[in-house]
Amino acid sequence: MEDALGHEITQLLQAWRRGDQGALDKLTPQVYRELHLAARRCMGRERDGHTLQTTALINELYVRLADLQLIDWQNRAHFFALCARQMRRILTDLARARRSHKRGEGAQAVLLDEAQVVSPQPTADLVALDDALNQLAKVDHRKSQVVVMRFFGGLSVEETAEVLKVSPDTVARDWRLAKAWLMRALSENKSDEA
Repeated sequence: MEDALGHEITQLLQAWRRGDQGALDKLTPQVYRELHLAARRCMGRERDGHTLQTTALINELYVRLADLQLIDWQNRAHFFALCARQMRRILTDLARARRSHKRGEGAQAVLLDEAQVVSPQPTADLVALDDALNQLAKVDHRKSQVVVMRFFGGLSVEETAEVLKVSPDTVARDWRLAKAWLMRALSENKSDEA
């Protein structure tokens, strides 16, 4: 069930969709803190000295969100799930650009925190993770969505369940199975490269 702040965010999202620019002005400070925390988690997985900073990631996210105004926002969790997908795209696009630019120097390493380990190694290549997530989506789209929302967006099990319209138990099970699937896929990818 959505709390008062979540309800207010939902109302502001819907007003913004209808063209109320004032709603966006009110919405931005309310979601900024949560977006900043999610972006910091994403950036915390990157190697030291990464050129993209947390604030820059949020700024890029806001630019992309401006193009998504016409989305039929269901609620706060739906908004943050979409933000998670956008952050994934931003970071993956950057990693792919670096990979093609550096040719042979390797790709961007992404640290996966202990609570969200999807690789047997302490670091995983973001491009490899994105490729594995795309493969998982072909096998089981919902499990892929769970990973994106939880890993990139920092959504809780309950928030993810709300967005996907499934039970929290289903999300928890999907999360466990998706991590195992990704661990295997990333391990196989490493073996193929060796």
